[in-house]
Amino acid sequence: MKSRRRSTNGSGGAQTPVRTRQANGGGNIALITGGAGFLGCNLADRLASEGCTVIIYDSLARPEVEKNIVWLQHRHGSRIQVQLADIRDARMLSGAVAAADLVFHFAAQVAVTTSLVDPIGDFEINARGTLNLLEALRARQRPIPLVFASTNKVYGTLEDVVVTARATRYEPLDPEIARHGVSERQPLSLYSPYGCSKGAADQYVLDYARMFGLPTVVFRMSCLYGPHQFGTEDQGWVAHFAISMLTGRPITIYGDGRQVRDILFIDDVLDAYLLAASRIERVSGQAFNIGGGPANAISLLELLDDLGQLTGRPPKLRHGPARAGDQQYYVSDTRKFAAATGWHPTMDARTGVRRLVEWLETRHRPAATLESERLTA
Repeated sequence: MKSRRRSTNGSGGAQTPVRTRQANGGGNIALITGGAGFLGCNLADRLASEGCTVIIYDSLARPEVEKNIVWLQHRHGSRIQVQLADIRDARMLSGAVAAADLVFHFAAQVAVTTSLVDPIGDFEINARGTLNLLEALRARQRPIPLVFASTNKVYGTLEDVVVTARATRYEPLDPEIARHGVSERQPLSLYSPYGCSKGAADQYVLDYARMFGLPTVVFRMSCLYGPHQFGTEDQGWVAHFAISMLTGRPITIYGDGRQVRDILFIDDVLDAYLLAASRIERVSGQAFNIGGGPANAISLLELLDDLGQLTGRPPKLRHGPARAGDQQYYVSDTRKFAAATGWHPTMDARTGVRRLVEWLETRHRPAATLESERLTA
């Protein structure tokens, strides 16, 4: 496995910028379902900064995301239009779709743990909500692009990816996977209600391209991180670890902490989504694994070590049993999307995590520390 320290461009700006009007095929109204969340608000900011009007369709069910709405409207004013509605409301959703030139679909129930408590609600949001969106798109006279955020969880536990335990991480024995990661050739193996609901949505999006000719594309996402991520134990674990260490809260590690993921900085994520939209004719009807790749693979233990160095604070750890369905090793093989669009990650993990910590420090630094800095400034 390549070192996780390798950097291609610490600034994250080596690739050709993706312009909004290229991304949306000439139109200038983008609909983002789940647009108040981490991924959605950052994409809205990028699009609005390039002159696009953005419709944010969100129920604000996730704690703290209303802060992202305030931030966006302060920056962009009337270019940000907010529709407070649920993805399960087919009538409201159809109205939003009718006004758009392209759609990014991020609205979802995102936690495996929640899906175990409420499988029906999980299904209604992830599977039925996506079907509502597809039907609204099918009702339009002129098809418009849809880019959908799926998940690596559609591959299940990856039991056929045999790993060995090193001091701080699991590593695959298969040299091809160690070199490039898990490709789209990996069979789907839906595990947990969450995996089933997202897997169903994933397949519906692909099938509507095949059967109805809709210009759709699926991204099977690995772990994303960056500013405006309000991470929790069940989603956004990079930010969750960082926030916990900055505030002195304990972190629960499920399993031994050697689990490996490839983390992808938000700027690189946005480039991928806009490239997919701008080249929808080339990528329509296909699924792509999107993540940081082997160069940005990191274990839970390694991230905790990095955060300790960045924050100057040791983590307060608790330990729990491994969670059912957890993948010991998942790293994205992104070569298929790179071949189709030229995309590749440009932000190395260490630089990206430092930027996240710097953003979080201004929001989670203890009040006494802030007052001391104000008095000595």
